[in-house]
Amino acid sequence: MKTGVIDTGGGLRGIYAAGVLDRCLDDGVRFDLGIGISAGSANIASFIAGQRMRNYAFYTEYPFRRQYMGPGQFLLHRSYLNLDYIYGTLSRADGENPLDYPALRDSPTEFYVVALNARTGQTVYFDKSDFAQDDYGVLKASSAIPFICHPYAVGDELYFDGALGDTIPLEKAFSLGCERLVLILTKPLHELRTVETDERLARHIEKKYPAAAERLRTRAERYNTGVALAREYAREGRVQIVCPEDTAGVGTLTRDRAALKALYVKGYQDGAGIRDFLHSTERRGEHES
Repeated sequence: MKTGVIDTGGGLRGIYAAGVLDRCLDDGVRFDLGIGISAGSANIASFIAGQRMRNYAFYTEYPFRRQYMGPGQFLLHRSYLNLDYIYGTLSRADGENPLDYPALRDSPTEFYVVALNARTGQTVYFDKSDFAQDDYGVLKASSAIPFICHPYAVGDELYFDGALGDTIPLEKAFSLGCERLVLILTKPLHELRTVETDERLARHIEKKYPAAAERLRTRAERYNTGVALAREYAREGRVQIVCPEDTAGVGTLTRDRAALKALYVKGYQDGAGIRDFLHSTERRGEHES
């Protein structure tokens, strides 16, 4: 039975998913496939590489550095987040917190990173073949929040945040052969996405990137539809949704160390049921066969 995990990202709320995935590592849970969106792509990369707690510092320590994020970065580079610092300076083999690229490369777990082509508005699914040692451009592409960041170049194309593309890629995972999925959301299940923030961001990019702006304007609808579909699959036993009851006050760019740590703990605790979910579905599959 092929299993998969999807991390939908959410900026600094992604620390919740980091806690969930660290719990999976502690419980010996592995997946055959992982799909990451935005910050979720970095979470999944570290998980596949077996690097427990690696992502913790990216949420609780590094965001407080001026090299990482803040108004100073926006004034200098017109980008609130310095993606080259996050996924370059810090993550290289000689960096402060390197990604174990050989472990990621050699793991049998399939890995897909979602991004949006800024020019065409088409969803792109990068995979391990798009990575190389110290070249993690696909993570930057998937995490480039419109207006907050410039679109990021991979090859000859520019990309925006994967959440503008396949917001909740359940059907993609099933099309790749998964039979059971764990879906990690970083918002409460009942919290629908609204269009106001997306509309404001879309206005800033629509002149230069009209197709991406249109995708941004319809993101809330796709997210809400995806959550509703996930709930249907959960009732069928095909998907386990893991999400916080509340976000401890953490938003996409909230720099509150105590709140971030609290949200990590919530994720770690909420990840406790994943092993039982996968084992129960394995046993069900054995009985059905």
